[in-house]
Parts: sequence; C-alpha cells; structure tokens
Amino acid sequence: MSLLPRARPGAVLALAASAIVLAACGKADGEGKAAAPQPLAVTAVRAVARSLPVSLEAVGQAEGSREVEIRARVSGILEKRAYEEGAAVPEGALLFVIDPAPYELAVQQARATLLQEQVRKELAETEAKRLEPLAQERAIPQREVDQAVATAKQAGAAIAGAQARLREAELNLSYTRITAPIGGITGRALKSEGTLVTANTESSLLTTISQADPLYVRFSLAERDYTTIRGAERNARVQLVAADGTVAADGGRLSFAGSTVDARLGTVQMRATFANPGRKWLPGQFLKVRILAGEQTAMAVPQMALMQGEQSRVVMAVGPDGKAVVKPVQVAGWVGSDALIVGGLNEGDLVIVDNLVKVRPGTAVKANVSAPAAAAPK
Repeated sequence: MSLLPRARPGAVLALAASAIVLAACGKADGEGKAAAPQPLAVTAVRAVARSLPVSLEAVGQAEGSREVEIRARVSGILEKRAYEEGAAVPEGALLFVIDPAPYELAVQQARATLLQEQVRKELAETEAKRLEPLAQERAIPQREVDQAVATAKQAGAAIAGAQARLREAELNLSYTRITAPIGGITGRALKSEGTLVTANTESSLLTTISQADPLYVRFSLAERDYTTIRGAERNARVQLVAADGTVAADGGRLSFAGSTVDARLGTVQMRATFANPGRKWLPGQFLKVRILAGEQTAMAVPQMALMQGEQSRVVMAVGPDGKAVVKPVQVAGWVGSDALIVGGLNEGDLVIVDNLVKVRPGTAVKANVSAPAAAAPK
C-alpha cells in the first residue's frame, strides 16, 4: 500500500501547460519570433574561364587492323591442323594440310603429258628437216614439207599448253599446305581433321587471323559533335579511357572519317588507330575513346554538379544573397570527370557540387569553396 499522496488531476494539467509555455519561450527570441534555420553546408567550385581542348567521348569496338579469312583453295580431306588455336603465328606459318596425294598424281600426269608433247615436237621437227631437201630436188611435193612444218608448230603449242597444265597442277599441290598470309592471332578451327572441304563454298572457311597491333577502334559521332572537330581530324589526339576515368592509352590518331552521315542514326563513322604491344586489347572489345582536337574557351565544372532540367542541363549556384539558384547551362563536351560549360555561367560563379539532394532553389547555403576544376587531361 503506497504512502505517497495522490496528485489531483487539475494540478497535473497545470504543470503540463506550464512546461509547454516554458519550452516555447526557450525557442523564441526576445521579440517572440521563431529562430531562422541554419544555412545548409555545401561544397562549391568557382567558375573560371580558361582555354581547354575540344573534347569528345564515344564508345567504340576494337578490331584488328588486318583481318583475314583462311579458306581452302582446293577441295579435299583436311589431313592436319598445324597451329594452336588462339595463338600468335608469324607470316608464312603452316596452318592446315589437305590430303596432297590426288594433287601429287595430277602433277606427275601433267609432267608425263609435257614429256610426250616435247617428244612429238622433236619428231615433227626432224621430219620437216628430212623432207625439206627432197622438196628442193622435187622428189616430193612442197605440200608435204609444209604439213611437216605445221605439225612441228602444233607440237610447240601443245607443249605450251602442257607446261601451263603442269604449273596449274603444281600450284594446286602447293595449295594443299595452307599458310598464314599475315602474322597475327589465329581464331578457332572451323573444320576438324578428316572433314571434306570444298573450294569456293562456305565449307572452305577454315579459320581467321587478326592482326591486333596496331589496333583499330571503330566508333560513331553525332553529326553535331563531328562538326566541332571537322577540319582538325588530321591533328586530333585520341586516347583510350579506362573504366575509372584514367587514360589507358595515349597517342592514338584518327585514321578514318566517314564522308556521309547515316540518315537513320544521324552519325558519322570514325576509326582510330592505336599501338597495341602485347595485345593488351583484343578485337571485339568495347573501349571508350576520347578525341582532343583544337582548343576552346570554357569553364570546367565537375560532372556531379550537372542535373537534367526540363529543357536543358542545369547547375545549382550560390546567389548573391547566399541562397541557391538554378542556372541552365550549355555543355560543349567532357574532359575527364569535368563538363565543359560554354554558356549559362559567369566568371566567378560558385557552383554547388554536393548535397544537391537537399538543395532547393531559395535554400540558404554556406559554401565551402574548393579549388577550381581541373583543366585538360595530361
């Protein structure tokens, strides 16, 4: 049984009301107005105009600078594969062997035919020489001499034909040993030993060879972007960009620019060439390409500061009254992790780069100004 006195309900309500009044008094200033909210702390960079490279980026696909289909030029049974699939081979390396026996027989037959024609020619020439004195003595008609001479000439023509057939047979025999026309990386064998391959058909394709050094990277640029570098392609500097934004390869060059615009996509086909020692990049690989051509005056702003507005990209900037304002901007390209702004910002504007989820137009902010965005990549 409790010994404490029970409080009256009226007294409890009075104490609660007093606590609410005291709390309200503690949150108000001396004039009875609510305290202003604290400014939101943000990081901002100062927009500084500078000379920056005209920079464009695109995703392309690598391909060998030389790509060759290895095909059988004669029909026969595939007898041997003499290379390791996917390995590098030098020019002239043996790749496949087609059963040479039928072609060796064809060479022997052609040689025998040539020998027969040579013997026939010798006999015809001997006969013509024998008949010529007889014709001069009028012992035989001149017509017989003329026929013997014609027969000798026909034998000479037959020898030329036999020699051509022999060369053809020897050439076909050489085609049974299929060698690499260029040095490069071999593909998988499309036909196994024991398979019948037929020349001049789809079954004649045996494998491929790709030369990956130098390496081609094919990509497309929008017509508007291509216009910004048109005329400067020859001197353009091309880079490969890694996934983390670092430069993976420098010193590439534009080796091809399309002469027409794809009417369906509105793009222009481009190709860059890179040295690829050690086959660091493989044909078929997707790579990010950066083109640097000429210079322009622009302001570099971190890409994280950009937002997509209803009609254009926008940034949040610190206004003269210390409140956030929205500024539509014109983006001319990208340099590393920075966007190149050519319109919408004034020299010295403070561009907010963090806390953008919380910042709204008119929000009071306290800007911690960091160093200006980096210039062009090295």
